[in-house]
Amino acid sequence: MPDEEMTSFEELEALLNQHDYDMPEVGDIRKGLIVSVSNQGIIVDLGLKRDGLVPTSDLNKLEPQEREELKVDEDVFVYVQQTDQPDSLIVSVYLAKLNQDWIDAENLLESGDVIEGEIAGYNKGGAIVEFGRIRGFIPLSHLVDFNPGMSDRKRQQKLAKLRSTQLPLKVIEVDRKRKRLVLSQREAQREWEDARRVELLQELKEGDVRTGRVSGLRDFGVFVDLGGADGLVHISELAWHRVDHPREVLKVGDEIEVYVMRIDKEHERISLSRKKLLGNPWDTVEERYHINQLVEGKITRLVDYGAFAEIEPGVEGLLHVSQLSRSSVESPGEVVQVGETHLLRVVSIDPRRQRIGLSLKAVTATEQIEWMAHRDLSDGAGAEDDDWAADDEVDTADFDSDDFEDEETEDAADE
Repeated sequence: MPDEEMTSFEELEALLNQHDYDMPEVGDIRKGLIVSVSNQGIIVDLGLKRDGLVPTSDLNKLEPQEREELKVDEDVFVYVQQTDQPDSLIVSVYLAKLNQDWIDAENLLESGDVIEGEIAGYNKGGAIVEFGRIRGFIPLSHLVDFNPGMSDRKRQQKLAKLRSTQLPLKVIEVDRKRKRLVLSQREAQREWEDARRVELLQELKEGDVRTGRVSGLRDFGVFVDLGGADGLVHISELAWHRVDHPREVLKVGDEIEVYVMRIDKEHERISLSRKKLLGNPWDTVEERYHINQLVEGKITRLVDYGAFAEIEPGVEGLLHVSQLSRSSVESPGEVVQVGETHLLRVVSIDPRRQRIGLSLKAVTATEQIEWMAHRDLSDGAGAEDDDWAADDEVDTADFDSDDFEDEETEDAADE
């Protein structure tokens, strides 16, 4: 072979060797181009003398959607598993993705960023969370609402309730060799809540309807978690009827819809209403009640000028002192007491001002006797009969409805 040809051959060989100068080692991550997809696996051009082979056993570890994304002429990252095969390199897409999960975990450990993770399971030591293809662990000491004095039974019950829930988490330990990934809810909770509160206050608008979870009950109302920030439903906004304590209508953990009434961004306060999303019974009160109708009313409170009686949830009427008895009454307590139920007659209706006038003295003795007998039957045998509530015609001349509408009553009712 002439010297010139020898030189060209050596240069070509050197060029080929140069092309293969960075022969991969086991554990390397390489980027390649998919050149073939078949039942035997996937062939990947890594820019080397030998192509990479992704066996079907590796592909079976991927999610169906991930396998569908592996197409000819698409780039893919692979993990080098074997280099001793003469014709090809054995590479893994699954391990490359797994390695990327570890890299992501290390980056989160360094940055301290908060993420959301779904609880996949638990053991007696804590909760398990899926982090890509890695199973992370949250020790009990790093879970919110768990304390050392908690009984084992209660601890297991609380852990079981966490399954499938999303928690804010921070990565606090990554050990790839020991395959150990540890996360903390405690360290993430406050930071996540602060960030979510700011975000929620920015996006929330008055008039919005949101779904939240009851997070606390107080004498004055209910706190509702809207997903990062708590809003207050004042006791007066829980229902249209009188509520003495929020526990009468709600309990911690209930999911409810609320109406956003006011937002105070400066003090980070959110005022909510539950009753605005419930039908106002006063809107249709004229459809259910009319003058001279007999109704049952439960005495809810006594005032100087009379007594208030609830005839249905959210609808109270006033028994003016002049309508309590045919004889003179100095104090409502002489005739009725809070908690008692009486048969009453409707004497006036003003839906615009949300007022109904009631009378006890306009109910005849016969009506009272029939009603009381009916109540005894209902209590004893569960009978249901509304005959007693018929529109009995009575002589109402012996009471003056103007007494109910006097100035003192209107002023007091306005208060």
